[in-house]
Amino acid sequence: MTIKSDRWIIEQARNGMIDPFEPGQVRTRGDNGEHKVISYGTSSYGYDVRCAPQFKVFTNINSATVDPKAFDEQSFVDVEGEVCVIPPNSFALASTVEYFRIPEDVLTICLGKSTYARCGIIVNVTPLEPEWEGHVTLEFSNTTTLPAKIYANEGVAQMLFFQSDERCQITYKDRGGKYQGQTGVTLPKT
Repeated sequence: MTIKSDRWIIEQARNGMIDPFEPGQVRTRGDNGEHKVISYGTSSYGYDVRCAPQFKVFTNINSATVDPKAFDEQSFVDVEGEVCVIPPNSFALASTVEYFRIPEDVLTICLGKSTYARCGIIVNVTPLEPEWEGHVTLEFSNTTTLPAKIYANEGVAQMLFFQSDERCQITYKDRGGKYQGQTGVTLPKT
């Protein structure tokens, strides 16, 4: 497997791998670039994704047990806006602005951006398997004892693309993966 460069990412994006796609690295917004943002877009060997403005913030007001086989949707509060505040020692779910169509010979790994990591905010995403497609559900853990902010429509994580020299026997699409084609924030399924 080889990690793919910015040239490969741009070529694949033209074929619909990432939509919407930003070919450069955006660091400011506004007519005069007066508003700084956490960067997003194509980087040297990856793509920095943005967070959509819809969030599900975990709260345990019902004293529920967290069970991945029977997750209680009432454990979340829906928040919409340009900023999401995550309570101390809690987490929030969001999704990427970008929709991905992963090629059949590519595995994609997601890592958090250093700007958030240096604030104690950890981004967790499982690998995007060959032929998976959809908006990526992002999990933000606030490891601090203080409230933490996440900014919508700005960079939150970086995708790294690894291309194999052969196609895997069974892709995510072949096996009918349960998160295939997901849009928006998607809760656990069994």
